[in-house]
This record gives sequence, C-alpha cells and structure tokens, in this order.
Amino acid sequence: MQRTEPQNYLIQGIDPIQLTEQFGSPLYVYDGGTIRRKVAELLHAFAGINMKIKYACKANTNLAVLKLMREIGVELDVVSPGELEMGKLAGYNASQITFTPSGVPFEEVREAVETGAIVNVDSLPLLEWFGQTYGNTKPCLIRIKPNVAAGGNIKIMTAHADSKFGISVLLLDQILEVVKKYDIKIIGLHQHTGSDIKDAEPFLKVADILFETAKHFPHLEIIDLGGGFKVSYLPGDAITDMDLLGEKISERFKTFCKEYGRELQLWFEPGKFLVSESGYLLVKTTVVKEDPARNFVHVDSGLNHLIRPMMYGSYHHILNLSNPDGALKSYNVVGYICETDTFASDRELPEVRKDDILAFLNAGAYGFTMSSNYNARLRPAEVLIDNGQARLVRRRETLEDLLQTQLGM
Repeated sequence: MQRTEPQNYLIQGIDPIQLTEQFGSPLYVYDGGTIRRKVAELLHAFAGINMKIKYACKANTNLAVLKLMREIGVELDVVSPGELEMGKLAGYNASQITFTPSGVPFEEVREAVETGAIVNVDSLPLLEWFGQTYGNTKPCLIRIKPNVAAGGNIKIMTAHADSKFGISVLLLDQILEVVKKYDIKIIGLHQHTGSDIKDAEPFLKVADILFETAKHFPHLEIIDLGGGFKVSYLPGDAITDMDLLGEKISERFKTFCKEYGRELQLWFEPGKFLVSESGYLLVKTTVVKEDPARNFVHVDSGLNHLIRPMMYGSYHHILNLSNPDGALKSYNVVGYICETDTFASDRELPEVRKDDILAFLNAGAYGFTMSSNYNARLRPAEVLIDNGQARLVRRRETLEDLLQTQLGM
C-alpha cells in the first residue's frame, strides 16, 4: 500500500501533536485557511454571475467559524431558532440569514419572520399559514422538491419523491393557487438535492426544473440551488469539478435570466463543502488489542463525538501522527462508547501504539454539531487555526456542564 501520510503533518505550520499537549485529547481542530480556500473556489467557479453563498451552518455552528464566514462575505442558511440566534451573535444582520425549516411549529417561522430573516417555505400548510398571516407584507422563498434522486446514499438524498423536504413540483398548480389567493410575495425558489453529489448532471437536471418552474412566478429575485458538492474523503477521491459545474450552470442561468426578462441572483447553500476539509478530530490511542480475528485500536473518543461513520457509513481518512513511518498493519479503529462504535474497519495504518495521536480527517462538518453526551461522556474542546495562530474557541466540557440543567439532586 502506498503511503499517503505526510512525514511531518502540519496545519498552517502548527504541529497537531503539540495542540493535544496544549489543549488535551480528544480535540477538534479547524483550519481557517482551508475554509477561505473553499469559499474562493466557489466564487471562482461562478465568476461573472450575480451569486451569493449562504453557508448551511448546521454543518458547524461554532461562533468563531460563523464569524470567519461573515468576515469573508458569506451569509447564512439556518434551520432552527437556535442557529438563527447564533448567526446574530456572530454579527450577522437577520436580513443576511435564510431560515429553511423542515416541518417546524409555525411559531418558529413567526419568530424568524419577525426578527427579519427570510423564510424558505417547505410545505403547502405552511404556505397557507404564511399567506393568512402576512399576505403581501413579508417576502419568502418556496422550497421545491424536484423529485430527483442524487447523493452519496439514501440518508443524505433530499430531493427524491419520497423525501420529506420541500413541496413537490407536481403540486405546482396548488402552490400557485395559494400564492394567488393571498397575494404572497414570493421572491425566490429553492431546492436542495442532497449531499456528496459528484457529477454535474444532477445539478443541471434540478436547475432546469427550477428554471422552468420559476417562469410561473413573475416577481422573483432569487434562484437558490442549494448545495451538496462532493468533497474529498481519501487521497485520489473524485470530487465535484467546480469549474466545470460553474461553467455549465452559469450558461443555463444566463439563458434563463434572458428568457425571464431580467437578471436574478443565484444562491448556493454549501455546508460540508466549505468546512469538512478544514476539520480534524485528534484522538489518543488508549488500548491496542491484538485479537485472533482483528487488531483493535481503541481511542479516547467515540460515536458521541463523531457519529458519521456509524450513522452514514462515512469514510474518514486516518493518520498516525505519532508513528507515520511505522510498518503498515490492519486495524479496526474503535471508540470507547458501550455500543458497536467503529470509526474504521480493516484500515491499514502505520503501526499504532498506546498513546499515539491519530487524526481523523474531514471532521469539520457534522462532527461537533452532531455530538452528544451519551454514556455521560464530555464533549471535546475546539480550536481554530487562522493566520498561523491557534485559538481555543470552545472549552472542553466538565461534569458540571452535564449536571447544570438537572433538577433531581
């Protein structure tokens, strides 16, 4: 097996092993330079288009990350009142935040509208309520379900016919009837196909559906094509060709705007694409167990910190930072949770020893945000590295944090 690990693995010139010595293990680390690079890639791909990036912050809501996004001109897409408030704490104006709910209580929608966010309506009952409540006084977008299946696996596909998300394009007549009934101010149409989409074709297919649907709404300002761009999980992994995708969608968008009669703004809502590659989960080996069937590497973390491998079957490349030149051996890398808790199976790594530091790559998205206190375990600290400086942006939890909301003592 060819080695892929750098011999001296550094993040902006900082040794991650030193980070664990300073801040402890396990530890989430985010590289601000990578986030800046991913934003630049997307902007470059759509140069010449009136395009806006709305970061789908459910991927990573650390306030330092949100502040970085704001500083580099990226706006927000949120899915809950909590995320909306975090965006405001990070310095965003409510008008820079889109609220894209999924079957939430209508009171949450009211809160978002009243604070000044733009709501993305995802169901006919919500559209009816929105019309009854606001008529033509407040703008909104409509989330269309184009009935296209695309994505890494069924759990992260969001635009197929059986998906809970959005209003089916087949219900267009009913949508138009409700809009006309209340004279609702529809300023945009939105769709989100899914995640880990590699090829341009699904994006182009849903774009064509949305462009055609848009012709029924005469006062649009925005076409929102969501996100879902494929990121690299292992060396040599195929990813979305952003320049090619940008060229093809831009061409179609320009044609649509010409047919529509005026220029609209094109929105994208990447989440994982912007932050996944920036993140590392650093862990320490606690036990190396040589079993007749498997060699097991136990680490001081688990599905409570990074649930994606168990939930989605996702792949995270693993580096042995402490022994990068060791002889390759096959391991199951497992966590400390009292469940089947596997990060990787039959993974070849340089020989792993007790107290070695391992790095799980692509941990910047849906890592800490999906973490829990299962088994009464504490969540790790988070560090942001930007401009060559490492800064603690979330302290490690304590037992007091776990107990502070309990009333049974």
